[in-house]
Amino acid sequence: MVTVAPQVERVQRKVVRVLTGTQVLGSAAVTIGLAFSTLIAASLSGSEAVGGLAQTAAVAGAALLALPGARLAQRGGRRPALVLGYGMGGLGAVIAAVAVGLGLWQVLLVGLLLFGGASSANYAARYAATDLAHPHRRARELSRVVWAAMIGAVIGPNLADPAGRAAGALGLPAGVGPFLLAAVVLGAAVLVIQFGLRPDPLVVVKSTRPVESAHCAGGSSATPGGLKIWGSLGPMARLALVGVMLCHTAMVGLMSMTPVHMNHAGSSLRVVGVVISLHVAAMYAASPLFGWMADKIGRVPVLAIGASLVVAASGVAGMAPSHDAPQLAAGLALLGFGWSAGLVAGSALLTESVPVDDRPAAQGLSDLVMNVGGAIGGAVSGVVVTAWSYAALGLIVGFTALPLLVVCLLTSLRRPVR
Repeated sequence: MVTVAPQVERVQRKVVRVLTGTQVLGSAAVTIGLAFSTLIAASLSGSEAVGGLAQTAAVAGAALLALPGARLAQRGGRRPALVLGYGMGGLGAVIAAVAVGLGLWQVLLVGLLLFGGASSANYAARYAATDLAHPHRRARELSRVVWAAMIGAVIGPNLADPAGRAAGALGLPAGVGPFLLAAVVLGAAVLVIQFGLRPDPLVVVKSTRPVESAHCAGGSSATPGGLKIWGSLGPMARLALVGVMLCHTAMVGLMSMTPVHMNHAGSSLRVVGVVISLHVAAMYAASPLFGWMADKIGRVPVLAIGASLVVAASGVAGMAPSHDAPQLAAGLALLGFGWSAGLVAGSALLTESVPVDDRPAAQGLSDLVMNVGGAIGGAVSGVVVTAWSYAALGLIVGFTALPLLVVCLLTSLRRPVR
């Protein structure tokens, strides 16, 4: 039986409070900066294709910074890694603001690439919440940080327009405002992490060296860096990593093409906004429920639930006519729930399936493949809808998630629940 010292519990409570606070700041900053980035990039360049590259640049930035952040965490703890991510995001926001002011879309894309560091830090923060958590509460602690992102995601887009008006009142282009505000918010996140995340949870857990769970069997203590960590992962860690990646890829692919599908029926921006808002709310609102379930019935069964929800979502949304907003909203809500279950259960399973020394590298690899998968999913989904249809996209997404569901069910039957 694993026991946790009272002082460690106190530190853990503080760590989760700090991480939830910075998660609100980070997710607000990301949505502030990205809310109109596509429109701004398209306006500066005169090309819708360049507008699409705005989101791609931010996703690519998050992927590129995942492994450097993991290596920094491995050497110095969570605090410097999170400071790096939020700091690079803030720098990228400043560069983007300057680019908008000068009318240089090429520089804007560079700024958005660095701005992706904020997303990278947001993803990494969920793992920091598990470092000192009791093994039977890891998923719940992680899910609290994921849930906090919902607050920022709701607040952020509503601040972009006032920030633009404030910039206009100062004689600056309206597009400068959201990026400057995002830079300020990310600067606040850096300060909160730098002064609030003390002691560093990863440094503490390495120094106390609690007995590793049996789930870590098969892992290596050689602490390989970068992509080499894959070779040292056991089957449960690989299942977790692939599960998180597939759920995220499916979510991005189906979600990104839903507004395009609805536009074919002439749906208003307000109706499209409601559907996407319900999807985003489902992504984060249910994460505490899935965290509780993952702690109670096991990580793999909840990962299976996530895969089954993605399969169901692809069927419900894929079969919906472009004018049927209620059915599309239901499908996108199921998709959000599936993403949440997959992310929470998969992240908790990955964390406890590798030794402490290997966790930052494995977690960084997870975020790398997750972001790369999202970028590929967004790009491929556009090709599929253009060449065939939205229904074909739903079919492909469903069949992509189906093998994950089968593997999770077979794994649950072969091993004890947890």
